[in-house]
Amino acid sequence: MSEWLESAITRAQGIDDWLAPKRTHALDLLANTKWPTRKTEAWRYTPLRPVERSPAKVIKEKVALSPVAIADLSAIELVFVNGQFDQTQLPNVLPAGLSIALGSGLDSVKQADALSVFSTIKPERHVFGLVNDALAQDVVIVSVAEGVEITQPIRISSLLSQGAESHTRVQVMLAAGSRLAVIEDVQAQGDSLNTAFVEYNVAANARLEHYRFALQTGTNVAIGGSHFNLYDHAKMHSTIVGFGSDLSRLDTDIIHAGEFADAKLNAMYLLDGKELFDLHATVEHAKPNGKTEENVRCIVADRARAIFNGRIHIHRDAQKTLAELNNRNLLLSDKAEINTKPELEIYADDVKCAHGATVAETDKQALYYLQTRGVSRSKAQVMLNFGFINELIDLMPNAALAEWIRPIIRERFAQMEVK
Repeated sequence: MSEWLESAITRAQGIDDWLAPKRTHALDLLANTKWPTRKTEAWRYTPLRPVERSPAKVIKEKVALSPVAIADLSAIELVFVNGQFDQTQLPNVLPAGLSIALGSGLDSVKQADALSVFSTIKPERHVFGLVNDALAQDVVIVSVAEGVEITQPIRISSLLSQGAESHTRVQVMLAAGSRLAVIEDVQAQGDSLNTAFVEYNVAANARLEHYRFALQTGTNVAIGGSHFNLYDHAKMHSTIVGFGSDLSRLDTDIIHAGEFADAKLNAMYLLDGKELFDLHATVEHAKPNGKTEENVRCIVADRARAIFNGRIHIHRDAQKTLAELNNRNLLLSDKAEINTKPELEIYADDVKCAHGATVAETDKQALYYLQTRGVSRSKAQVMLNFGFINELIDLMPNAALAEWIRPIIRERFAQMEVK
């Protein structure tokens, strides 16, 4: 066991609150969990040295931070600052049918209900998910009533100042027939370390529009997860956009817990320098007639490293499943590295499933052609490669978010040189 994990366990043992039963369970599991090494399959390409040497500390003093504004987006702001939920940035009046509350502020009956679903969607195999179980000092619970459509998206922003450590947790509960859009966003100033996990329970006939922007770069360490339970005829559309840092790791789990559930996942990440980004996506088809469409695209420059592990598991009773996984990668440098592992594990015999992965390089002849026509190298690079990512941006349901992220990605491209 590493010194960092021992310190985290010691800190968690000193916390006593309404989450104590779940924390005790997480600590019991952690006590018997080996610290991941390069011999641990799920962490084979992602060394944890940045975690072990991180200078980040818990900052208890209040710091005034606000999320970056997004033009033309009117969202309900749910803000964490250095791990603490800032209720002052939450609107005084919420739309009818929407509830946002801290678990510590609920009565004993509602706390018991929250505990019964806490950490039941996120699998116990996630080591840092267990760390989050142990160190999260509260949970923000978002609930949408049956049949209610919330037209404003909820934006969950985790803001970290220089050298801050945070562990945030949110539960999102969509009742039958409801609709909601949620944006997860981490903004960090440097030398930070955060674990941010959100669990989504999407009831029958409910619709979830989901985004996760993991745009922290530099010396930040970000490890988190988005985890989904989909029941009968539930639908979700998720978009992930990530940049690399000293260590960025995201785990996504989608469980088809009901029949005719429909999941779409589009992910794109762009890495430069010596950055690392690791995306592990697991889809569990446990019921019949489910549908999954997964598209992951990655561009890696300089000496950056990208990891993608995409697993689709078709259970024995999940007949009539339609599932497709497509991973496409682009290398801009001879020293860049991409490790991709798409997986299909099928135990049903009446399914239609496909998976594939490609790795390619920038067309140097096309790049040279544009440069001979007076186009600068950086602009030519953007022209050739932006379409590779832009196709997924065009599929984002929220136009304001698409227009906000597009120039950010263009600027990122301009910084990434073909070598």
